[in-house]
Amino acid sequence: MGARETALRVLMSCRNNHAWADAALKAQLGRDGLVGPEAALCSRLVYGVVQNQQLLDFYLSAYCSQKPDHLQPPLLEILRLGAYQILYLDRVPDSAAVNTSVELAKISGRGQASGLVNAVLRKIAQNKTALPPIPERDEAKYLSIRYSHPKWLVKRLLSILGREETEAFLAANNDTPPLTVQVNPLKTNAESLIKELEGWGVKATPHPWVPGCLELTGAGDLTTLAPFREGKLLVQDPAARLVSLIAGVQPGQKVLDLCAAPGGKSFSAAFAMEDKGEIVSCDLHENKLKRIQEGAARLDLTSITTSAGDGRVFRPEWAERFDTVLVDAPCSGLGIIRKKPDVRYKKADDLFILPVIQTALLDNAARYVAPGGVLVYSTCTILPEENEQVTDAFLTEHSDFCRDGFTLPAPVGEAEGQLTLWPQRHGTDGFYICRMKRK
Repeated sequence: MGARETALRVLMSCRNNHAWADAALKAQLGRDGLVGPEAALCSRLVYGVVQNQQLLDFYLSAYCSQKPDHLQPPLLEILRLGAYQILYLDRVPDSAAVNTSVELAKISGRGQASGLVNAVLRKIAQNKTALPPIPERDEAKYLSIRYSHPKWLVKRLLSILGREETEAFLAANNDTPPLTVQVNPLKTNAESLIKELEGWGVKATPHPWVPGCLELTGAGDLTTLAPFREGKLLVQDPAARLVSLIAGVQPGQKVLDLCAAPGGKSFSAAFAMEDKGEIVSCDLHENKLKRIQEGAARLDLTSITTSAGDGRVFRPEWAERFDTVLVDAPCSGLGIIRKKPDVRYKKADDLFILPVIQTALLDNAARYVAPGGVLVYSTCTILPEENEQVTDAFLTEHSDFCRDGFTLPAPVGEAEGQLTLWPQRHGTDGFYICRMKRK
């Protein structure tokens, strides 16, 4: 069974242990020893099911006498895996998708339900060119099912973007994004790195508009390649790379990265500063600081030190000490659904506390900014409640700060102190960045 059995284990871990799919997948692949094509198929199955969960359940409900959410685990996961293969994987014969799903039911101790699995999946296979249409009377419900996003989020997006761009955003979330890296300019340059990666069978092209970034195809496990081990590149979305660009950090400055783990923005800042100056990478969880230290060592960065602590709690020794303070605040993550597809299933109620935390972090961070210094607030979400509304409230309470304009390459150009990036517009993660200056 290989890939399918491992995929089922991952999906069950997500269901029973509330594990994130990417972490559960990586761990299970290691435990089961899957590599190469089998590992690739397993990953495709897991992400495909998570990305299309509501749509798969809609079709399953049309051909199953029981409602999907009434099925005993792991039957629902087995049916989703089978239906995904039938509807999305052209290289997998329908018969193979059905038969392997029946076998999964048997080896999972649900042999008595193998007849149900067989019947439901055969009906889907027989009707896959004439599947029941999704009702379009309710616009938000239609988009919710069609693109497998919760209805509350679809309604919120419709109010922000309108129908056409909401649909484009939802579709982008179900696409596979390119793997992007930032070149370590202290060790190489883009042209040299492109040639070196080609020698390892990896195609690399400059990012369409973000300087210093490359898009990779055919990379496989990048961590096994010499350019990665030698610290010549940093895996990072272009949106995150823009934080240090917008911050405008310079060699010799003192920079505080208040919510630093896993360290990408600190590393990017160190590149921009030519590794000259002082960067303090702070995080609430001390165990996460080890990843920052390991990353800095791999990239040969010496300007970074780490410090454990709650970013909401004032540290007098840091008062007005830093030229630049970065606050990459904890957020809903709704801008990175294309990379973490299960983020979409967060409940709306879970989000209410986030602006409180974000505001507390920003209020405290302001106390560390030297006069004339810069404060940059960023999130990987696209909701105004966590973005513009947080910075608007902050600026209302802190008259000694103001938004500070910046200029980026097209398609962004000039921005009046803040920017929301969208996957369907900019080809990046969904991301918010606000640059503020202390008077």
